[in-house]
Amino acid sequence: MGDYVWFHDVSWHSSYAAYFFVIGILAGLSFLSYGSWLTPALRPLREKAAYISIVLLALGGALLIADLSQPLRFLNTLNPFYMHFTSPLAWGALNITAFGIASVLYILALRKGDEKRGKLLAAITALLALGLPIYTGFDLSVHQSRPVWNTPAMPVLFVALAIASGSAVGSLLAGSNAAAQKVLRDFMLWSTAAVGVVLVAILGTTHYGGVADELTFQILTSGNMGLIFVGLGLLAGTAAPVALMLLVPVGKTSQGVLMLSALLILIGSAALRYAILMAPQQLQTLY
Repeated sequence: MGDYVWFHDVSWHSSYAAYFFVIGILAGLSFLSYGSWLTPALRPLREKAAYISIVLLALGGALLIADLSQPLRFLNTLNPFYMHFTSPLAWGALNITAFGIASVLYILALRKGDEKRGKLLAAITALLALGLPIYTGFDLSVHQSRPVWNTPAMPVLFVALAIASGSAVGSLLAGSNAAAQKVLRDFMLWSTAAVGVVLVAILGTTHYGGVADELTFQILTSGNMGLIFVGLGLLAGTAAPVALMLLVPVGKTSQGVLMLSALLILIGSAALRYAILMAPQQLQTLY
């Protein structure tokens, strides 16, 4: 059992889970900043979302560089002579660089009050932001020897998590703004529900897969990892906020309910990324 694995260490450390979490939030905030040009209720979040996303990009980049045994090697990701364009990592490096440049130009346009240029740059930044959770999902899905990771649903899951976590941070930033909270409630509700649907599909195919899949399912749903994935990720971070937002009528959703839902979504989003990253790697350390 498990003898198909030819390496027995954890190659992707927990810092990558933190990176996935950060990159998802910044992508979600970029969507909200662009959305403020289309939905007036989100206007108060425009500058806040833009500034926080660029700060989170710097934090995410620092996490990636710090994980390298030789940090200066990150420069190779920007060197066209070292790039392998068949790898999601190469496209990810280009995506991150382009997103950073577009974000800086967008913030400069906002500071100058150039609305025409600002709206265009907001659209470009949001489009590049969409590529961030997609490429991180592909980073995992191309690993054919790892159950859970090797599914085309992984990029879809990461996009849904990005919208959910970004909307949750947006809800915390919106505070008592009822108009913005109404829009953000819908974003949080439907994106978190989508996360739940994708997770159920992944769990179903893993549980009824081969021996390696079944062993990974056991690791993912039992012990300490089960507490993180099922307890924090599925129940507290996905089912609970959806139930809270559904049980309270739209017109009567209190700020407290939304704040609690947003916090639960963020906790669940972090827990899911950690469990999905680490659980499939634990199997290879056992055989």
